[in-house]
Amino acid sequence: MITLIGKDLASEGTEFVFLGPAEECESCRFKSSCVGSLEVNRKYVITDVKDNEQKCPIHAENAVIPVEVERAEIEVLTTSKNIFEGSTFTYNAPDCDDYCEYHDLCFPEGLIENDKCIVLKNQGKHKEGCKKGLILNKLTLGFVI
Repeated sequence: MITLIGKDLASEGTEFVFLGPAEECESCRFKSSCVGSLEVNRKYVITDVKDNEQKCPIHAENAVIPVEVERAEIEVLTTSKNIFEGSTFTYNAPDCDDYCEYHDLCFPEGLIENDKCIVLKNQGKHKEGCKKGLILNKLTLGFVI
């Protein structure tokens, strides 16, 4: 999908989490092509950068550039068993209220409860210990849309 991003951020491979449009976007004539196709709290990766530039008062350099984006792959730690590459996976956040060094992998940005995903890579058992004693697998996920 095509969206607009700040000129200083527009490079292939850049990942970002869309947190929602700024207040100034509400009256912008580019709103639908800029933020209209993005989902709040989703993680995207830029796959192609286009040439033309538009003025935008909220971005650095007061300019945005059209880019092609897709949902980014996400790494997650999970207690799910019998996971293999190519299998589908429904994300359910672990029942954990501890904040530890692995929190961002157990509750990764861009992944929402009950998301349907495909396992792109099963990296096996997470070798580091979980504070709660859970046995965790590390997965790289793509999305089933």
